[in-house]
Amino acid sequence: MQTLEFPLVDRFGPEKVVFVSDQTVGLEAVVVIDNVAVGPAIGGTRMATDITVDEVARLARAMTFKNAAAGLPHGGAKSGIKADPRMPYPDKVQLIRAFGRAIRPLTDYTPGPDMGLDERLMAHLRETCGRAVGLPAVLGGIPLDVLGATGYGLAVCADAAAELGVVTLSGARVVIQGFGAVGTHAARFLVERGAVVVAVSDSRGAVANPVGLDVSGLLAHKSAGESVSSFGGGTLVAADSLIAMDCDIWIPAARPDVFTATNVGDVKAHLILQGANIPATADAERMLHERGVVMVPDFIANAGGVICAAVEYAGGSVAQAFEAITEKIGANTRLVLARSQAEGIRPREAADAIAVARVEEAMSYHQAN
Repeated sequence: MQTLEFPLVDRFGPEKVVFVSDQTVGLEAVVVIDNVAVGPAIGGTRMATDITVDEVARLARAMTFKNAAAGLPHGGAKSGIKADPRMPYPDKVQLIRAFGRAIRPLTDYTPGPDMGLDERLMAHLRETCGRAVGLPAVLGGIPLDVLGATGYGLAVCADAAAELGVVTLSGARVVIQGFGAVGTHAARFLVERGAVVVAVSDSRGAVANPVGLDVSGLLAHKSAGESVSSFGGGTLVAADSLIAMDCDIWIPAARPDVFTATNVGDVKAHLILQGANIPATADAERMLHERGVVMVPDFIANAGGVICAAVEYAGGSVAQAFEAITEKIGANTRLVLARSQAEGIRPREAADAIAVARVEEAMSYHQAN
């Protein structure tokens, strides 16, 4: 982990920053509980070799705004485990269980699955810390990654953008960076709406086909454990080349800060749906807006997963979760884009204003001791 330096220290938080270490299993992790004014925090746990405190803090703030914007009775938090997500599964279980024991006292934080973790590991986390969402169905959970809750939410977001005339989904060319738990389902739901996926990437490479990839074949290829780079239905391309591909919709569904001031000039997409959290720097978002590219912010576009998690937390069903995703993401996307257009501000500014107002109202009901 890096030295503790927060770019986000303000009236909203963070409320708690907890470093976790267990040298017997090589555990090194950090938990950032950003704000719990609206309610106990829900936020994913991710695993990566290059996790930093700064990244986790930014993600925790995004969760505060995401939960508030979606009208969920939860605050925001995030946790990161510094480890290789490709480690043998038994080793990963051992690491997760140690993490669960360490965060047991943090009762105002309920973890869920994020990059590098799945619903099976959430089961181990719940057993050791007493709480988790995104559990296997056999444990009464709603396995959001298996069902594609976040990817479905991105498709709902695209529906709303289409209603406002930003894009036409029939025949829309889609590029997806990060063909994993989010990207695969986003592709599936968008193809159902008539879109055409022309390029995808994963951690091992990228493949493109200007007339459209066979998404059903690609999904089968990925479920067999293969990389998109070995898929025979397209041309192998450099992953970095996806930024400049001619398309209608571009979906970042991987790591933070994909779009920066140095590469946004190459973007040809009309609409960007932020499937990943914090996938663009502030400068990049400003520059894209000035060019007329519509970018729906992360905590609006990719809220499907946490909405599903909140429904699970409250004891709801899969049907109720998807109904809530449709209603909440559709309404928020229309509100954000309409406000952006009416006031001449970036969608991020419109979304922030909505979330901030809700968090501030919640905070007004709390009194300092």
